[in-house]
Amino acid sequence: MKNARQTEILDIIRQNTVSNQDMLQELLRKRGFPVTQATISRDIRELNLIKKADADGVYHYVIPDTPAPYGDLLTGNVLSADYAGHTVVIKCRSGTAQAVCTVLDETARPEVVGTLAGDDTIFALMRTTEHAKRFASELFKIIQGK
Repeated sequence: MKNARQTEILDIIRQNTVSNQDMLQELLRKRGFPVTQATISRDIRELNLIKKADADGVYHYVIPDTPAPYGDLLTGNVLSADYAGHTVVIKCRSGTAQAVCTVLDETARPEVVGTLAGDDTIFALMRTTEHAKRFASELFKIIQGK
């Protein structure tokens, strides 16, 4: 239930301008997730959501970019990311896949079912094909420095 709820929260944040916890709580209820304010606070913390001002100066929840200490590890070692079905395949420099995989595992992403790293390749099993497509796109933007 927690993973499904947190995945739903990420989808809500991506699709809506959510300015406060009450709004998020209402959107979750409409999608079949009756939750308390304490649960929402915990989910926000676990998902590392932050509030950021848009162009009009209105603050709303966003999914943060990769934290700075990890950004260099990813941009320096991830060569490509692509997906097929529910699986994202991440190609890395030789010997770096396990370190990159650890970083990806530490960024709470409930849409990731699990990861498996070899020497230069990571497989990430996603909950849906749409999640796989989005995750591969996000990784591509990170390695392109955008």
